[in-house]
Amino acid sequence: MSKPRSAPRRKVDGVLLLDKPQGLSSNTALQIARRLLNAEKAGHTGTLDPMATGLLPLCFGEATKFSSELLDADKAYEATLKLGMTTTTADAEGEVLQTREVAVTQAMLEAALAKFTGPIAQVPPMYSALKRDGKPLYEYARAGVELEREARNVVIHKLELLDWQGDEVRIAVDCSKGTYIRTLAEDIGEVLGCGAHLIALRRTRIATLGLAGTVTLEQLEHAVDRDALLAATESLLGDLPAAHLDAAASDRLLHGQPVSMAGMSAPRYRAYAHDGRFIGLCQLDSQGRLAPKRLIAA
Repeated sequence: MSKPRSAPRRKVDGVLLLDKPQGLSSNTALQIARRLLNAEKAGHTGTLDPMATGLLPLCFGEATKFSSELLDADKAYEATLKLGMTTTTADAEGEVLQTREVAVTQAMLEAALAKFTGPIAQVPPMYSALKRDGKPLYEYARAGVELEREARNVVIHKLELLDWQGDEVRIAVDCSKGTYIRTLAEDIGEVLGCGAHLIALRRTRIATLGLAGTVTLEQLEHAVDRDALLAATESLLGDLPAAHLDAAASDRLLHGQPVSMAGMSAPRYRAYAHDGRFIGLCQLDSQGRLAPKRLIAA
């Protein structure tokens, strides 16, 4: 008996603000959502570790053109640290390296968090996807090889103590791109003198996108109208000012030509046609005109 043909992929445009479950890789979550939407084209905006939960924007169709916009964005997390124990991966998935007595006070915790607020230098963990000679660091780590890594400058905009019960500490972190929360947990533990590792992580914000409006894979699976759960493509550019064009300017821009508009001072804009339709990402050129950078297909 021949295998029944699956339905052909369809054109789907928009962003699914997924609340990723624990234990699932970002790519697996993307493929599940793509199958449920039967979408032709899909991509994500940067990965979350399988252990982590929370906000994972998934892009479909025209939205994939703007997926890279969130790679450099600030992010926010809630993280739970377990004091007194370090691991090979700086999180709960690694093997225990050392256990130490925990004797900390709230004042010590607050002082430790203050040390990591603002610009800091972080050494990326060996168990990371950063590449050396074309191979991710975690492959070297699994082979028992540790390589020298250069410290990278990141910024911790806010570091707040949310809860503290025994040897578990829950914190809120607002940070720049490239910040490793596992490394932050480990470094905080060293300042406290007892060691620490990350046991839970939840991403709560990327740029202007938060947990409000997020959807679980179960909700997507059981929705009567799955497309209705998608956010608009321009939600990926929510931190940029909007430029509303008249019919003539819209036409010029859609034909790849820059347009002059009064009051343009920001380097980049979300552009909208005269009928209110989002048409793409634009930037100011050397002459102060609004020039197309990445446009939505008509």
